[in-house]
Amino acid sequence: MSLFRRILLFLTIMGPGIITANVDNDAGGITTYSVTGATTGYKLLWVLIPMTIALIVVQEMAARMGAVTRKGLADLIRENFGVKMTFLILLGILVADFGNTISEFAGIAASMEIFNITKYISVPICALFVWWTVLKGSYKFVERIFLFACLVYLCYIPSAFMANPPWGEVAKNIVIPHIEFSPSFLSVLIGFIGTTITPWMQFYIQSSTVEKGLTEKEYKYLRLDVITGNIMTNVIALFIVVSCAATLFVHNVNISDAKDAALALKPFAGNLASTLFAIGLFNASIFSACILPLATAYYVCEALGFNAGLDFTWKEAPVFYSLTTFLIMVGAIAILMPNAPLVPIMFWSQVINGVILPFVLLYMLKIINNKDIMGEYTNSKTFNIIAWLTTIILIILTLLMVITSIFPNLLPS
Repeated sequence: MSLFRRILLFLTIMGPGIITANVDNDAGGITTYSVTGATTGYKLLWVLIPMTIALIVVQEMAARMGAVTRKGLADLIRENFGVKMTFLILLGILVADFGNTISEFAGIAASMEIFNITKYISVPICALFVWWTVLKGSYKFVERIFLFACLVYLCYIPSAFMANPPWGEVAKNIVIPHIEFSPSFLSVLIGFIGTTITPWMQFYIQSSTVEKGLTEKEYKYLRLDVITGNIMTNVIALFIVVSCAATLFVHNVNISDAKDAALALKPFAGNLASTLFAIGLFNASIFSACILPLATAYYVCEALGFNAGLDFTWKEAPVFYSLTTFLIMVGAIAILMPNAPLVPIMFWSQVINGVILPFVLLYMLKIINNKDIMGEYTNSKTFNIIAWLTTIILIILTLLMVITSIFPNLLPS
């Protein structure tokens, strides 16, 4: 096959890996990267390399399971580990996704307030757009919109260059690890890693692989899609950290979220850099507000045996569309309520994600090494070593994130 035909085939197949990886840079992720740059400078850039490897390993397994089995992850967990365990996992992720969806609409509100647009206008309009995009188009139509949203993340790159960072120092910190045993440094490190892999991502990439109709015949291109997406998402994370490190860290500017970062960039990197940062936050928030309810509806319906997919009509998949609509509607309404406990909701959603992730990863490893399910597409010995090491490290770091979130005074002083 000629190189041109291979490129065309990849362009036809790409989507699940690139989209899932980029949604990782949601409002919460951008906030984490912004705060990391503002508080630690370039010291944690080295973490992006193992983070990229971890993402590739975990998401490649999920995509491979979808292509080989033609089933979603919730389906496989139910079939191999029982209805009770599947129900408990899905209940936890459902609650967590509810909190995460609220945080995305909070990101929409915050980014639009930078342009002096009140949340009472921006949130309802964006919620209607999200609902229409997800529920009124075919899978192919929705995927094209999502792929366009992935390109908008590139606006963080010129924003970083406008901050004029010392690129030699940036390069050094990418390849040379730096560790400090201070409470503030460790809490940022744990949060930085903890925001990378969440349970819903594995369910979504597997479901979208199945709905797109990809099989083991397209596996090598699907794997390239996953690798491309995960490299892209962490390159974007690098430029977000660099933007804030070169400006806010250098000038000792304290921020608490991505909105603060966008506003604080203005006097140091100029209006355009600040505007690009705000556009990136808005794009990330509305993109994730589309994906999260959709991912939730996918795995709930798969686990319970209901039709799930954008190529079904509402009449053919009423539970799928009703659940997606409910999450979009409630997420938007929560932001508009004056006394809604948004911070506790978003905090506990992160904690629940952290508790559930180890179970999801362990179940994935059990399934993908089952030859009766995967045939010749089980993990190789080398990949298994990498996968198990990645899983063990992620479990330890995730548990640390959960414990230190609930008991922050446990960190060494």
